[in-house]
Amino acid sequence: MPVIPDLSSLSVGDEVARAEHRITRDSLVRYAGASGDFNPIHYRDDIAEQVGLPGVLAHGMLTMGIAVQPVVDWVGDPARVVDYQVRFTRPVVVDPIEGATLSLTAKVGVINADSSRVRIDITASAGGQTVLGKAQAWVSLA
Repeated sequence: MPVIPDLSSLSVGDEVARAEHRITRDSLVRYAGASGDFNPIHYRDDIAEQVGLPGVLAHGMLTMGIAVQPVVDWVGDPARVVDYQVRFTRPVVVDPIEGATLSLTAKVGVINADSSRVRIDITASAGGQTVLGKAQAWVSLA
């Protein structure tokens, strides 16, 4: 049974998770198969270039899913994440050889003691640039 973080031990600004996740072209193929999203901007350099993109892009929902995983690991149960929203601010360009590294930091943004919920603010960056804006997960610690 996972240990639920103790609400009383948390303060706004506390870092609760940090992770790096490598995304490869293989990751994109697997995600496309699982999601059914076979848009060629996610696997063909020539198509990405034709539409003015800097290269093949990771699926937005893949990026969003990877970004919340450290929060899920911290809280110990995905059902405790009761709300999760992001703004897509920059694409994650996935190099054919090097891939891309998604760097993630999760910090306590708001503590609501009355509802035993905590808002976790997630910073997600790739290539030194933030790729998700206002990435926030509300977590129930009740």
